[in-house]
Amino acid sequence: MPSIQLQSLSLQTPDGRDLLQNLDLSFGAERTGIVGRNGTGKTTLLRVIAGELVPKAGGIAVDGRLGLLRQAVRADDANVAEALGVTGALACLARIDAGAGIPDDFEAADWTLAARIGEALAQTGLPPLDLGRGVDTLSGGQRTRLSLAALLLEQPDILLLDEPTNNLDADGRAAVAELLRTWTGGALVVSHDRALLREVDRILELTSVGARLYGGNWDAYRERQALDLAAAEHDLAIAGRQLAEIDRKAQERSERKARADSRGKARGARGDLPRIVAGARKRAAETTSGTQSRLAGRQHAEATSALADAGARIEILQPLTVTLESTRLPPGRIVLQIENLTGGPGDKPIIRTLSLSIAGPERIALTGPNGAGKTTLLRLATGALAPLSGSVRVTPRHALLDQQMALLDPAKTLRANYLRLNPGDSENACRAALARFMFRADAALRHVGELSGGEMLRAGLAVTIGATRPPELLILDEPTNHLDIHAIAAVESGLSAYDGALLVVSHDREFLDAIGVTREVGLR
Repeated sequence: MPSIQLQSLSLQTPDGRDLLQNLDLSFGAERTGIVGRNGTGKTTLLRVIAGELVPKAGGIAVDGRLGLLRQAVRADDANVAEALGVTGALACLARIDAGAGIPDDFEAADWTLAARIGEALAQTGLPPLDLGRGVDTLSGGQRTRLSLAALLLEQPDILLLDEPTNNLDADGRAAVAELLRTWTGGALVVSHDRALLREVDRILELTSVGARLYGGNWDAYRERQALDLAAAEHDLAIAGRQLAEIDRKAQERSERKARADSRGKARGARGDLPRIVAGARKRAAETTSGTQSRLAGRQHAEATSALADAGARIEILQPLTVTLESTRLPPGRIVLQIENLTGGPGDKPIIRTLSLSIAGPERIALTGPNGAGKTTLLRLATGALAPLSGSVRVTPRHALLDQQMALLDPAKTLRANYLRLNPGDSENACRAALARFMFRADAALRHVGELSGGEMLRAGLAVTIGATRPPELLILDEPTNHLDIHAIAAVESGLSAYDGALLVVSHDREFLDAIGVTREVGLR
């Protein structure tokens, strides 16, 4: 039976930062989804299991063949056959067909190769491809599917999938979900795609304090998380009451001691007690007071630790909630008017005679397969690309958050970016906006170039919809790509609190439902 055993495994980043410590886990024929915030070690764990990285400590025992799908798919000079890893096998068959085969060729020949290639391409949602076609002629989504097809051709016992639906359109996502649904071997799947995580048998959650396994798929995991949050909130309330009670009793003891000391001084001044008796009583009182003080200190430390532990659990479990200023956008105001628009990069009209109007706080999703021109339309709508014909009128109060977050200057701090983009806002307004999106105190002074993908998008939301005068129209291009699940939840919370118009490109159906899309515009 194929399996993976982790024995006292500890991981660290290439620059020496500790990640997970002393993991003892086993994986078999079940499908395990791996979730956690960016930076907790999800990809590192897969690469260590695959043998690409050496763990800091501990060991891994693998029984069976592993197949790793990487996050990044390169578009280099390779052709489809090279990307599938079948160049040598095809050359062997070609020599046999040409009558030039040697005995080793006949022994190594894979007579089912053509059929297996066709089946792997079909399983991943790709059409039959010319094996000599350059990989650089394929879209990003097609390259991801091609890598998945190459993985299937390896016929591994256990799949290692690192964000397999990133950059895929709806059809590609469905193909990966179907593959996982019908996969009979084991699988470890790092993903933020909630639809894909519904196809797994259990969830492994990685956090800054360790790893925890949850039986069941994404929905079962979320139900358990809700119970854990309720328990943490209950523990927090109890710890708070206990700490308050300890502080109250300590205050009462202090006041009693002060009164007793005052009475003792008064009696000593009157000479009511012999000096030897007064001294003995004073020493006894000091001893009792010291013992009580040490006990109170220990109780206070324990209660404070319990309060901090419960607070930390809530910080991990509790979703972000955001309150924003109103855009004051009237229902009938046109924020985007596109008429008979034709355009594209250079002189290539990817968009042809398209008309679109957004009035009031509508929430519009741009959908369609990869290559249909969704990002091109956003660039045309915001003036980043000049149309070949037709017209575009957009409210001056708009903001575009693209996948590169070009709105932000990576060399400047979050604070500096906010004040640059909102010159009329005060320092207090700046700090409040950043804090609403979890950039509190010194976090506001971090440079944008140091942020993770999820932090970058939160920063983009903070400097736009978090401002005292938010834009009337917010345009988002694939906002959930490369975000962890916690970051996606934070973005959904922020957008749910925003009362302006939204134009969103996304293949993430769960995300579109969560932010309340009211209309879809499909491009073909």
